[in-house]
Amino acid sequence: MSATGVPVQNAMPGHRGSVMPVLVIAVLFGTAHMLTNGQYGFHRDEWQFLSDAQHLDWGFVPYPPLTAALESLGLKMFGLSLVGLRLFSVLAQVLVILASGLMARDLGGGRLAQTFTAIAVGLSPLPMFQATEFQYSSFDLLWWVLIAWCVIRLLRDDEPRWWVAIGILAGLGLQTKYSMAIALAGVWVGVLLTDARRYVVNRWFWAGGAIALLLFFPNLVWLIRHDFVSYHFLQAIHARDVHQGRADGFLRDQFLLNANLFAAPVWLVGLFAYFNDRRYRMLAWMYVVPLLLFLFAQGRFYYTCGAYPMLLAMGSVTGERWLRALRPAWRVGIATLAFTGVFAVGVYATLRIVPIATSGPLRDFALKNNADLREEIGWDELVAHVAAIRDALPAEQQANLGIAVGNYGEYGAIALLGQHYHLPMPITTINSGWLRGYPQTPPTTLIVLGNSRERANLLFTNCRVAGHTSNALGLVNEESGDHPDILVCGPTRKPLSELWKHGPDFG
Repeated sequence: MSATGVPVQNAMPGHRGSVMPVLVIAVLFGTAHMLTNGQYGFHRDEWQFLSDAQHLDWGFVPYPPLTAALESLGLKMFGLSLVGLRLFSVLAQVLVILASGLMARDLGGGRLAQTFTAIAVGLSPLPMFQATEFQYSSFDLLWWVLIAWCVIRLLRDDEPRWWVAIGILAGLGLQTKYSMAIALAGVWVGVLLTDARRYVVNRWFWAGGAIALLLFFPNLVWLIRHDFVSYHFLQAIHARDVHQGRADGFLRDQFLLNANLFAAPVWLVGLFAYFNDRRYRMLAWMYVVPLLLFLFAQGRFYYTCGAYPMLLAMGSVTGERWLRALRPAWRVGIATLAFTGVFAVGVYATLRIVPIATSGPLRDFALKNNADLREEIGWDELVAHVAAIRDALPAEQQANLGIAVGNYGEYGAIALLGQHYHLPMPITTINSGWLRGYPQTPPTTLIVLGNSRERANLLFTNCRVAGHTSNALGLVNEESGDHPDILVCGPTRKPLSELWKHGPDFG
């Protein structure tokens, strides 16, 4: 009998075995990422986290504070190290794989189900990508998976104190990415539409909610003080994404990218099994509600990535039980086919996503097919080129020099790599750079990058082209393709105080 008076059924048939195989799989995946994560450079998005890590606050224009706080810790521990700073993302993926296998175990799965779940998650494109860079989505994925695991333990044991853990994870999720609110909507609907509604009258349910709100509260205060600037940012970015077609293919990419394609039948069986299981039906709604909300809101496909490990876990358990009823030859043949297919898809995804090689055909294949890897190329060269342009200016122009940048990648690269060249801190109205303001003494000469010549001439006087962004590999990325000109300009046409009144700009 449980703490709520509801009988606990036996939910753990079969031999579950040791957790060691799943742990070994998770560590092997983590080790592989550690060995490859230092190949190129920081991604444009990582430069934003790095620059925000130098200005810690309870919030930033694009996101809550937790990811930048972790990046700040990483900088103190490792300095500007690719492998060191991406360690946190790798650890997040290790925990995701481990928790996925343990979900299968807690649902009654044996070693086959646990192993298949762990490998299928590790070889899924989006979870794989999340370990190659330091992104807030890496930790958002982790919180989704851990919440699902806690819900499984809650329902399996009918132990309401798991709501405290769920509340802690929900609070951390809200301090990582605001879309966590959509995942929590799935939890809430799942409670109300299933037998889990009995927890609504339990004190631990409300304790979990209070903990989540308490953890989120500092960021909420920051949002109020800054006129909910993050909400306006999300509105603008969403409109941009829809206009540029980035929200297209939402349903297609649930199959192609959020989970290993060959494992699609497994997670679909898992979804059906959750709906068909009165005890665990809540988890079905935890998938369906966010999926429908993001679909109707025209969200990006990866927003729901965190829901697939729990589906793969249940599907693997269901499949394992089905295999037990087959003849040994059929059992071995189907299991071999399943693992072989998942490995084949996983290897192809790895070649496209993971920076395996620094030269040769594997590098060329990855860079050709992965725009995110191309965004890691050329930052050191860009900053060195800006420094060379500065050094070529007359002494009187260098004396009161500013660097105006047009995106957060340039801002972060100049702010951190520019220290080696004694470059001034960059100036921008983009995202949180706007919060940091502008020099009290306006620069009389500015090096301008990240803008077209036409826009630069609208903002500054006497602009001339002083150089072009490029990289040693000759790759076309946002810097070299979209705005390649580096300009030297005179003062702004309007006072900086006037320009700042129209900010922030979102990107």
